Amino acid sequence: MQFDVKTVNNLLDIDDSYKAPEKMLKLMLDDQKRVKTFKKFLEVSTNMQFDWFHEYFEDEQAERKSKKQDFTPQGIADLMTSIVGRSPTGTYYEPAAGTGGILITRWWNDRLKDPVHLKPKFAENTGLSILTYDPRNYWYQVEEMSDRAIPFLLFNMAVRGMNGVAIQCDSLERTAKNAYFIRNDTDDWLEFSEVIPIPHKDIFEKELNIKWQD
Repeated sequence: MQFDVKTVNNLLDIDDSYKAPEKMLKLMLDDQKRVKTFKKFLEVSTNMQFDWFHEYFEDEQAERKSKKQDFTPQGIADLMTSIVGRSPTGTYYEPAAGTGGILITRWWNDRLKDPVHLKPKFAENTGLSILTYDPRNYWYQVEEMSDRAIPFLLFNMAVRGMNGVAIQCDSLERTAKNAYFIRNDTDDWLEFSEVIPIPHKDIFEKELNIKWQD
């Protein structure tokens, strides 16, 4: 495993895993440090096809007793993505997203097959997507309640140059603690996204179908 506990903690410059969520969130909200953090992780691996934090988070951060957290194996994520199929609209919604394992699988397939532009008979030729894929044509809305998972979810979206919104909320009750706009305003999936906190304003409650917590 490339991103084991020791490696991740060293990359985050922390001496104990319990400090990881708070440190990661601070890094994601700092425009300069966020980019530097991404580059440090990419020196370890450039394979963006899977969630680097799957085992780290499952072993060190998962709140199994209090929030019944567990994480989807990659094989199940692949199966679910294939069953749901492609979206020609480029939109995706996932509640209880965790650190983003299923989301990453969907994004990877969108990037390779570009269903917004490529017809099904051409989509299997993954080489064509390099000519047509534009991250601005895809929107990923994900929701997650855990304070521990949200920073890693933000990392996974932003390092992959996604566009979308990550909402820290109860997906059933629609009460939200925070929300973040993930923005890559370029046609290049190799660009990193910005992470922009969304103000706790009424207009965003209506737009996101949430209710800000007091």
